[in-house]
Amino acid sequence: MKVVITGAAGQISYSLIPFLCEKGIFNSEEKLDLALVEIPGAMERLDGFVKELEDSAYSTVNTISTYDNIQDAVVDADWCLLVGSIPRGIVLNGKEIKERSDLLKINGGIFTEQGKAIGEKAKDNCKVLVVGNPANTNALIGYSNSSNKDHLWMAMTMLDGLRAKAQLSQKLNCHVDDIYRLAIFGNHSPTMFPDLENTNVNGKNAYELINDHAWVKNEYLPRIQQRGAEIIKARGASSASSAARAACDTVKAVEHPTRSGDVFNAAILSDGSYGIPEGIFSGFPLISDGSGNIEIVRDFNLSDFAKSKLEITANELLEERDLVQELI
Repeated sequence: MKVVITGAAGQISYSLIPFLCEKGIFNSEEKLDLALVEIPGAMERLDGFVKELEDSAYSTVNTISTYDNIQDAVVDADWCLLVGSIPRGIVLNGKEIKERSDLLKINGGIFTEQGKAIGEKAKDNCKVLVVGNPANTNALIGYSNSSNKDHLWMAMTMLDGLRAKAQLSQKLNCHVDDIYRLAIFGNHSPTMFPDLENTNVNGKNAYELINDHAWVKNEYLPRIQQRGAEIIKARGASSASSAARAACDTVKAVEHPTRSGDVFNAAILSDGSYGIPEGIFSGFPLISDGSGNIEIVRDFNLSDFAKSKLEITANELLEERDLVQELI
């Protein structure tokens, strides 16, 4: 099984790749052929990481190859994890990239190229997870340029889902494994919406167990939506280990059947479900059959409050799409 990871010398990949090499992540006994991709200037650092991976002697790994271009890396790929992207705040051509529009357009060029390469050269059943931000619209750009509708493209909202579960477990003094059907709707941004109204904890409705709308609205939602900024302030760097864990969990969620009565979180191309406009990548409650097929769970009942939050995040995604219209 060939697994491609871009941004392979970065902080997220430093945790992600060892996670992926754990037994049981993929629903196959095939050994992994890791194809690690970086920009030319980071290849020496990547070579150092490869030495560590070799020294780890993973029983799950067959080969480890490095590439400084996406075209060669994605030939016959089964999975592509697109981690690398240009972050906000970087200085390019003497200008600090602060505006979302600039960030989208710069990354748009990257994901245009990656989408074309994956569409032409990866296996027909290839699965693609976009981790690099702004992930939802990067996924839209990549998918639109792939010209291969057999591929499964997703953007990562699993990190938001894990954060939402962790905070809820602390509030209700339960284990995270007791939480079912906690869905993340919308964009992987401060507008995303973690829905507690359809979440179950030990068979009981989470929203009713909390019984405090003010806490949900004024404490819980802002905490989840701004968790990334909270970590940057405390750590002096963005989420890396938790983002890697979430990416690995997304792969595992697609590769294995979803546990009965539960959902998993990722953003996929909207088909209009829950009033999310078609033609954007949005987070939805999903289930997997373990054979590479995923579908939206459509039985969530949304209150007027929840619908208002979905409208906000959908509008942001539409604005992002408009900013990169020439790339899709």
